[in-house]
Amino acid sequence: MKIKCLQIIALFFLVSCSAPETDDIDKKVDNLLSQMTLTEKIGQLCCPIGFDLDDESFHSLMDTLPCGGFWAVQRADPWSRKTLETGPDARQSALIFNKMQRYVMENTRLKIPIYFAEECPHGLMAVGATVYPTGLGMAATWDEELLYNIGDAIGAEAASRGAQFAYGPVLDIARDPRWSRVEETLGEDPYLSGTLGSAMIKGLQNHLASTVKHFAAYGIPEGGHNGAAAQTGPNYLMSDYLSNFEMAVRNGAKSIMTSYNAIDGVPCTSNRWLLKDVLRGQWGFNGIVFSDLGSIWALHSTHRTAENQQVATAQAINAGVDIDLGASNYGTYLKTAVENGLVPMKNVDDAVRRVLRFKYEIGLFDNPYINVFPIETDENPSVETCHGASLQLQAARESVVLLKNDGILPLYGDAKSCVSTIAIIGPNADNMYNQLGDYTAPQHPDDIVTVLEGIKNRTHPDTKIVYAKGCSIRDTDDTDFKNAVNTAKSADVTILVVGGSSARDFKTSYENTGAAVVNDHISDMDCGEGYDRVSLELSGLQEDLIKEIAETHKPLIIVYIEGRPMLKNTANEAAKALLTAFYPGEQGGNAIADVIFGNYNPAGRLPISQPRNTGQIPVYYSQPKPHDYLECESTPLFCFGHGLSYTNFEYNNLSINKLENNLEISLDVKNIGSYDGDEVVQLYIRDEYATFTPAEKLLKGFKRTFIKKNDTQHVTFIIPTKGFEPGEFTIMVGASSDDIRLSEKIEI
Repeated sequence: MKIKCLQIIALFFLVSCSAPETDDIDKKVDNLLSQMTLTEKIGQLCCPIGFDLDDESFHSLMDTLPCGGFWAVQRADPWSRKTLETGPDARQSALIFNKMQRYVMENTRLKIPIYFAEECPHGLMAVGATVYPTGLGMAATWDEELLYNIGDAIGAEAASRGAQFAYGPVLDIARDPRWSRVEETLGEDPYLSGTLGSAMIKGLQNHLASTVKHFAAYGIPEGGHNGAAAQTGPNYLMSDYLSNFEMAVRNGAKSIMTSYNAIDGVPCTSNRWLLKDVLRGQWGFNGIVFSDLGSIWALHSTHRTAENQQVATAQAINAGVDIDLGASNYGTYLKTAVENGLVPMKNVDDAVRRVLRFKYEIGLFDNPYINVFPIETDENPSVETCHGASLQLQAARESVVLLKNDGILPLYGDAKSCVSTIAIIGPNADNMYNQLGDYTAPQHPDDIVTVLEGIKNRTHPDTKIVYAKGCSIRDTDDTDFKNAVNTAKSADVTILVVGGSSARDFKTSYENTGAAVVNDHISDMDCGEGYDRVSLELSGLQEDLIKEIAETHKPLIIVYIEGRPMLKNTANEAAKALLTAFYPGEQGGNAIADVIFGNYNPAGRLPISQPRNTGQIPVYYSQPKPHDYLECESTPLFCFGHGLSYTNFEYNNLSINKLENNLEISLDVKNIGSYDGDEVVQLYIRDEYATFTPAEKLLKGFKRTFIKKNDTQHVTFIIPTKGFEPGEFTIMVGASSDDIRLSEKIEI
């Protein structure tokens, strides 16, 4: 069973009331910097991989290059080769940190404490840590407060084990579902991404520094290939792919990570305009810039903008990259690059200042050790989070999107109580790792609830549950088809659970960046870093399985558990109800069951459009309205912001007031249905005419609000008008990007 080591706040962290004053920190940083050799300075800019270090290799490294910190010391997954048994748990992680820190404080000349940086995109990637829905799943909640609470819980868990940097959230704007990392993002829209991402950042930074990634335009790669070039002009780059990062910076993000791709031929890791002119100049960012793992090396090996690794090193640090994640370049080539005149010493000193300042600000010099629980004993701490265990269930419930419902759901409403046998079928019905997503550590089975288990948990003891897998995600073995069909025939209703998987295994090969390599080994994995797709059809035989189960003519509910928007044309035609969950995390099974049985009224909304055909890509809501194709409509099958409820809402009384620097937009939303429930009220604005081609509509506000049946909520949005060009605008309010209920044109 999972050990929750989350006793939070005895740990040092960012700007407490006892933190040193700014002037005092500046003096300390300058004094320490004046004592440092070039090698010691370079060490502070190096962040090597930590999961494969033993005592001897760590001591040897620190004796020759005293590094500033280490990444992924706690990481457990097939790439790190750490299992549930061999990966460090909460107590062991804290002990490792203190042991490493003690060596630094007792054996290095200047005694500069080290930091830990860990992956935290949807939970700390370590043994025993909590797994929340992936980025797309969190974005599907459209719930700022929830994202703040998730960030707070993840930050507490990571900090209690010794981390000072949490890598996450991922703010890449995802507009090509073929790309393998769509699941990590907060969707296709910069306002939704920036708003939810900023909420998560604030929660994380109650305890440690959030490292926002990947900077920038990483989510629109050519051909859907991970790390491929982004083709966009400066106007769309700023409005569509950087504006959410700007929101994050202005909301206090402490660090940021560069991306692998190039924009208009300039690699992001050596892009001075991006890192200095925009990030630091225009936005005033004064935090730390990390490279992504191997992205400096790639300037020579992949992008070929540097003729050798010494030049690549110079390009990165001169552009503004402070810390070399992996340390493959700065640790080997930076000293020579300085001595050869390729790198001004000022650029090194500026980067080192930022690292030292961070360490002083969080109190690491004054309190370098973890002292949250009695780690020096043999007792494992067992402490709940400040939010309680219900947070995982709340997150999973809110992330479920009901795409279609002909009235069959909720399953046990009204006359439907005659259901006595339920068939649960499909490759994702009872596979715990297939509902957790990439960047997930090995999990104990007792901590994860699959859909099959969730259905059993939520049904009456007299209800008979029958199960058949049918097929795997990618395998083309149909030997269980007959069993699946017979299982469906024996039941009153079938719940078919299909989709994808980002579950890594130990037979898959991995690049030196940690990305999975597509090879002949057939696992369930068809998504996650490295697994780009040419098609969005379900992998393997799943489309055939849907058709065969549909031919039983039993009432069919189809659930997708997926990491990217898969094509759902077959499922949409076959199913009476259709749901999607973007890797809903450890409580996903209970959450999906709660939605199906009406224990929870769904209000998840799509954070990314669901195409009808792979050939439509890119298909996102804000693009100028295109003409239809010969073969199909140009619109998505399910649009951005779409999601159904078991109740209905009526919108009335739109009011728009022009204030000095804002628009005040208000309306009344009434629950006119039979159930209490949440409504996600969405505000869109269209600039009718602009200097460069305006979007069809842009999300500028949203509120998820609970309304009891027959009650009315007054909803108000305050929209800053800074940056608006003078002219005519259309204000639109509705339940999705293509379900606008109220609109009005105004002049600004």
